[in-house]
Amino acid sequence: MENVVGLTLFLCLIGRLVNQFISTEIRLIRKRRLRIRDLILNTQSRLRRQRRRQRQIQLYYQLRRRPPSVWVRQRANDWWTAVVPNFTDEQWSQNFRMSEDTFLYLCHRLRTVMEKRDTNFRLCVPIKKRVAIALWKLTTNSELRLVSHLFGVGVTTVWRCVREFCTAVNEVLLPELIPFPNDDKLMEMAMNFEQRYGLPQCVGVVAGSHIPNVPTEYHAEYFNHMGWHSIILQGVVDGNGLFWHVFAGSPGSMHDATVLYVSGLWDLIGQGLFPNHTKNIAGHDVGYYLLGNAAFPLQSWLMKPFSDTGQLTAEQRAYNQKIYRANCVAEKAFSRLKGRWRCLLKRNDSHIDLVKTMVLTCCVLHNLCETHGEQYSEEWDSPAAGDQILVALPPEEDADGAAVGVRNALVHYLNTDNCASSLTE
Repeated sequence: MENVVGLTLFLCLIGRLVNQFISTEIRLIRKRRLRIRDLILNTQSRLRRQRRRQRQIQLYYQLRRRPPSVWVRQRANDWWTAVVPNFTDEQWSQNFRMSEDTFLYLCHRLRTVMEKRDTNFRLCVPIKKRVAIALWKLTTNSELRLVSHLFGVGVTTVWRCVREFCTAVNEVLLPELIPFPNDDKLMEMAMNFEQRYGLPQCVGVVAGSHIPNVPTEYHAEYFNHMGWHSIILQGVVDGNGLFWHVFAGSPGSMHDATVLYVSGLWDLIGQGLFPNHTKNIAGHDVGYYLLGNAAFPLQSWLMKPFSDTGQLTAEQRAYNQKIYRANCVAEKAFSRLKGRWRCLLKRNDSHIDLVKTMVLTCCVLHNLCETHGEQYSEEWDSPAAGDQILVALPPEEDADGAAVGVRNALVHYLNTDNCASSLTE
């Protein structure tokens, strides 16, 4: 009996200890839950306060935004914001060498490449203003300091606008506006030259001009025969005065023939880019060819006038007269090119690489203005605009027989009754 009572008391003691342990654990679990809940609530409350604080700060700076007063200088741009919007069509053409419609078209084509976005620190220069800055520099060749005062931007901003604009034009518009002609285009150009100048199978005139610059090294290489530093622009012009091949950057002391070699045009045509489309002229199969001045080498695809030694025949003089008359289309194209973009007439203090890009950009803009029918004022012309590169002549006895045969065929054709006597220019 005593054993039973002792066992019962022992079990009761064990049960009480278990109940106390369970009660203690339950209280601890509840305390942990409360602490976790309080921690979560405090964290959520702190996050809400942080987000509310951030929204208040953003709203404050949006309402109280002020332009920086330390690293941005306030400049007046009243000319661009108040004067230019009231320009007439004539004023647009006089100041930017193109109409407002062509200007807007140019901005639209270059928007994806040149456009910038506003930041929390400063507002960007709009795309229209960036294009206008570059056009003003190309049109007037004004100093960067003067352009910055006119448009109310920094000198560095002007330089960047010009550089980025020229790069964008060469990337986006040059392949479109100065493409190498395909077969159909070559046939169209040949028909145009024959109708206007009486020269069958002619597809262009190759010529060149000197662009003033200030080289930072190799000064003697850029010193031309006229007594000043320059780079050479070589272009091929069709009958409408549009460039379909341009090359710029050769030093001013380089010979015409050497420029033709290094431009790549010699290799392109020599590799057969001209299709084998011949025409029987005076019993000779004549393919497409270009016209050049007397400094170029005579080739089957490159015709030039006879050197006047005082012993030319009447037929050769008539041939020279037709060649000179057709060469005027290139002189006129270079004249209009430099008349619109005066940076090609004046000394350019920019780096030689940027000068090359600016020259190619001007050629692209020339084709753009001509195809869009932009007006050209004769008062823009300059006496030096059409100067060609006239240096020592290569000996004609080095010409191959095919080239001589093509030129003799043209001489015979141009002195027969089959060649129209009256041609429109």
